[in-house]
Amino acid sequence: MRKIFLLTIFLITLIDAKSQELPLKKEPVFQEGEILQYKLRYGIITAAEGIIKVLKSDLKFDNKPTYRLVVDAKTAGTFDIFYKVRDHYDSYIDKDKLTPYFYQEDIKESSYKREDKARFYQDTKKVVSNKGTFTTPTDQTFDLVSAYYFARSLDISKLKIGEQFKLNYFLGKEIHQLQIKYVGKEVIKSKLGNIRCLKFSPSIEPGRIFRKDSNLYLWITDDGNRVPVKAQVEIIIGSVTMEIKSATGLKYALAKEEK
Repeated sequence: MRKIFLLTIFLITLIDAKSQELPLKKEPVFQEGEILQYKLRYGIITAAEGIIKVLKSDLKFDNKPTYRLVVDAKTAGTFDIFYKVRDHYDSYIDKDKLTPYFYQEDIKESSYKREDKARFYQDTKKVVSNKGTFTTPTDQTFDLVSAYYFARSLDISKLKIGEQFKLNYFLGKEIHQLQIKYVGKEVIKSKLGNIRCLKFSPSIEPGRIFRKDSNLYLWITDDGNRVPVKAQVEIIIGSVTMEIKSATGLKYALAKEEK
């Protein structure tokens, strides 16, 4: 259950595989005060909930101002009775480059507890964490939270169907690389209405959770916000779906389908 639950955060992040090949927009598409709420369903059962916030930060790294990104995730309903999860994540990112300086996570999942911290040195291509020092392949390496916000502010106006991109991110004790394909456009029915979306298909590796033929899809709003609306993945038994519940403090109007 713990790995399935972590998809709440991981699926939100997957869109970033576009990152290093595309330029950033002149300004971030998000702003301080933005709050996004999601629910994670296992089949028809709501298994978990997550909330993502952009907060004001007084911290500076290398004398540069930052955004503070916060994620809180917890199990819900029956899952909360049998396997209680309370996870908290913080990421401090550069206000201009949107790359991370510092990341920390406080994991509480049933009897399992863990606290990890990581300092990103993009110029020297290093990540220093409580688990060691790691060399990164580029000067744009992310944690799972910062990756999501970086990708939202990319200029994807010239994306073509079938194009694939890569992203480097630090997780645990490794630098990972993810590949994503742009699939096209779809209208998704959600709590926020019928939303025009861009659809992506990230690569996944079969194992204890995913089948060999598992498909993973992610839909983000086709507007200035680039907010994830839905994610869906097939697992060994059944499927997991992430859906948006609410969005406040958005910088732009949502791309709602007119009736």
